[in-house]
Amino acid sequence: MAPGSINKSHWQGQPGMIRSRVMSTSLSPLLAPMLSSAAMRAVCDDAAHLQNMLDFEAALARAEAASGVIPDAAAGPISAVCKAESFDCTALAEAAVRSGNLAIPLVKALTAEVAKGGNKSDKEAARYVHWGATSQDVIDTATMLTLRAGIDALLTDLARAITGFAKLARQHRDTAVVARTWLQHALPMPFGLKLAEYAASLHRSQRRLQRLRREALALQFGGAAGTLAALGGKGMAVAEKLAQELDLPLPEAPWHTHRDRIADIASAFAIVCGSCGKIARDVSLMMQTDVAEAFEPSGEGRGGSSTMPHKRNPVAAATALAAATMAPNLTATIFAAQVQDHERSAGAWHAEWPTLPTLMLVTSGALAATIDIAEGLEVDAARMRINLDATRGLIMAEAASMALAEKLGKSEAHHLIEAASKKTVAEQKHLRDVLTADPRITAQLAADRIEKLFEPMSYQGASQALIDRLLASLEDLS
Repeated sequence: MAPGSINKSHWQGQPGMIRSRVMSTSLSPLLAPMLSSAAMRAVCDDAAHLQNMLDFEAALARAEAASGVIPDAAAGPISAVCKAESFDCTALAEAAVRSGNLAIPLVKALTAEVAKGGNKSDKEAARYVHWGATSQDVIDTATMLTLRAGIDALLTDLARAITGFAKLARQHRDTAVVARTWLQHALPMPFGLKLAEYAASLHRSQRRLQRLRREALALQFGGAAGTLAALGGKGMAVAEKLAQELDLPLPEAPWHTHRDRIADIASAFAIVCGSCGKIARDVSLMMQTDVAEAFEPSGEGRGGSSTMPHKRNPVAAATALAAATMAPNLTATIFAAQVQDHERSAGAWHAEWPTLPTLMLVTSGALAATIDIAEGLEVDAARMRINLDATRGLIMAEAASMALAEKLGKSEAHHLIEAASKKTVAEQKHLRDVLTADPRITAQLAADRIEKLFEPMSYQGASQALIDRLLASLEDLS
């Protein structure tokens, strides 16, 4: 819903009427469903943004009437016509190119719409449209309303993803899987620990967004230069009532060129994308033919190839990974836009308009894909066990080394197990057999002790306690 970027082809029907709700960001209608959620597309479309701007104007009229700034009779006619479907978005978009923002032509069109009532009171009310406000007040406050709705949509989706991964973590807390470092087999671990970590990382984003919803959203109302001079001594009274009307926190002062609130929220969106991208990377790697440990849910036409009928591609993971690739650069634009001149700025503010909704959309796409994984992940525990055995026991080398270290000390034990590991590779034997054939080792470890060392779930350390701690941290899930 970037002001000034509405595509004429998005709007159908009679002039002055909105016949479809299609967003006008850099995500086209063809690509948007692949990279965003339906809920966020509704939040970010042109009609929703326009309505948020009109909601500001209606609330402003009511607040000013209640504060004695404009006549009581003016508020009703103004509020009555603040309906997005009453305005020609194509004409507004074209006019915005000339005026520099969407608010200027909208206020002009709104004034004309109020005056069209025909009554003397309507013509009188039209004089008080947008009284004492500036374009940035309208646009920034509309952005805050959009962010609030967007955060709510993300919080709903985060709750679903967290719940899904927590359920999987409980189901697979005793399922052994290869823990990989530098993409190499390292140690065995419970798959449930990996899943609980996914849930916890998303839960941290949930709490972060909940905090920002409380602390970072704020009314923008400062008039031409942030002083509310046009309202005389009643500026703060109007601001207080306006904040109440829109249910937005009233900040200490207008923040026209102080964009830290928006940057804070943008960074949280990027973190969500990054967390989803990490999960997606793991899933795409686990879905590799050579690994085949866990899979996205399958379905008719899902993950197929245009030429290879056997393919099962990680399409949800690809969406999350695309979002994780895009989000840092979108966020960098928001960060760069913090550098603004004096009390009102040109250019940097404008750069936020297409960037922020695009960031919201791809964040929603990342989360929608992650929900798909969390609620439908197919786990092949048997294949996980096969992969644990793929290195002929080398994955338990640390377990053997630590057991031997209790007898010989860490350095000597490490040297012996390292040599045994090299022999395992060179002779293509199982490490267990190499150890039981070495008298230096059997002198310290009995055969049955060596045998037990090669049961993966016997070497999981504090994993079960960690799973409990991670799952317990989700208890404030809301």
